[in-house]
Amino acid sequence: MITLSGKSVFGGVAIGKIAFYKRQEKQVRRYRVEDTEAEVARFEDAQETAITQLGELYDKAMEDVGEANAAIFEVHQMMLMDLDYVDSIKNIITTQEVNAEYAVATTGDNFSQMFASMDDAYMQGRAADVKDVSDRLLGILSDAGESGVVADEPVIVAADDLVPSETVQLDKSKVLAFATMYGSANSHTAILARTMNIPAVIGLGE
Repeated sequence: MITLSGKSVFGGVAIGKIAFYKRQEKQVRRYRVEDTEAEVARFEDAQETAITQLGELYDKAMEDVGEANAAIFEVHQMMLMDLDYVDSIKNIITTQEVNAEYAVATTGDNFSQMFASMDDAYMQGRAADVKDVSDRLLGILSDAGESGVVADEPVIVAADDLVPSETVQLDKSKVLAFATMYGSANSHTAILARTMNIPAVIGLGE
C-alpha cells in the first residue's frame, strides 16, 4: 500500500475509488503566418468567446458557491482584457509573425512564472489563474475537446492541479474529495473546495 501526505485545505475523510482528471492535450506548435492582422483578429475572436464562456461560468458558480467565490470568473474576464497581457500576445504575433496559439502560450508562461516567483502567497496563487485563462484561449483556438472526469459513481478526483473553472464544472454529486500533486492553500481552487465542503488535500508530490 502506498501512503501519500499533503496539506489539507478542507478537513474530512473520504473513502472511494480514485479517478484521474483527464485533460485534452494542447500541443502548441510555432509556425509563421503571412497575414498577422488576420491572426490578431483570430485571437480577438477567441478572446470574445472566452469572455462569454467565463460569464456563463460566473452564473453557474453563483448558484453553486455564491457571489464571493464566483467573482474569480469576473477576475478572469478582466485578465482577458488586461492591456499588458493582450498587448504581449498581439506584439508576439505581429513582431515575430507567428500563430496566435504560440503567442498565447508564451505570454501565459511568462506571466504565470512572474506571479509564481513573487514572495506574496496570494500573488503566487494568481499563477494558476493566468494558466487557466491562457489554457481556455488555447482550447478555443485549437478547437480542443472537453476535459473532465468520467465516472459512474462518486470518486476521489486526483490531478496534478485543478484550476477554478475545472473545479466548478465538475459534477459535485460525483466528487468525494480532491487530491492534487501541486497547489497552494490560497489558490481559488482550494477556496472553492472549502466553500463546497469537499475534503481536499494538496501538495502530494509526484
